[in-house]
Amino acid sequence: MAGLAPAAPLLLRLVPANNKKSSEPVLRVEHLQAGTLPPLTFEVAAGECLAIEGPSGAGKTLLLRAIADLDPAPGQVFLNGAERNEMPGYEWRRHVRYCAAEPAWWTDTPRAAFAKAPPGRVDRLLHSLGLEPQVLDRALSAVSTGERQRLALARALTDEPPLLLLDEPTGALDPQSAALVEELIKYQMLSGRSAILVSHDRGQIERLAHARLLLSKPAAAGASPTVVAVP
Repeated sequence: MAGLAPAAPLLLRLVPANNKKSSEPVLRVEHLQAGTLPPLTFEVAAGECLAIEGPSGAGKTLLLRAIADLDPAPGQVFLNGAERNEMPGYEWRRHVRYCAAEPAWWTDTPRAAFAKAPPGRVDRLLHSLGLEPQVLDRALSAVSTGERQRLALARALTDEPPLLLLDEPTGALDPQSAALVEELIKYQMLSGRSAILVSHDRGQIERLAHARLLLSKPAAAGASPTVVAVP
């Protein structure tokens, strides 16, 4: 598919890998314009994953942040029929969960971030990610970058949001830990949750995604990125 003109909206329909008809969309994006990206329109159904690919600076994280209502962006975003402007931003992000590539923490230890979560669910998430329960009581300064990244994913999943926005979820992980994260993401999709994945790992995209959105960095200053949909 050829690159789109900067002002033209991109319509992307996801096609499941097994070629069966998709269920009703969980996420519907209409003419959303994040940064210098052209307006985008697409849907993601329950249990599906859309991968966003492209070089640094192409707008991948900007698009995730716009969907999460973290940055102002014209256009409409619907989750199960409810539009993002129909509720406060913090309420929207309870259902549309953004997992940053470099997750932030506001507590001395990880445990405080899991205080409202059912203990059994937290234990299962930690186990699935190869983490010992004792990590919750360690000072965050003593928790490795990879452990913090896996803990952030567990934190995001404790209240089981219907949509995950995953920005390089295995970027700081060794292959074994990355495999555990991928298995957990697959399980979430089998449970009906949807995902939008930003990753530079082509193999990971092949394993997890039902469709891809390719963003290319502008060739000249002031130009818009090229967008290509690849079912």
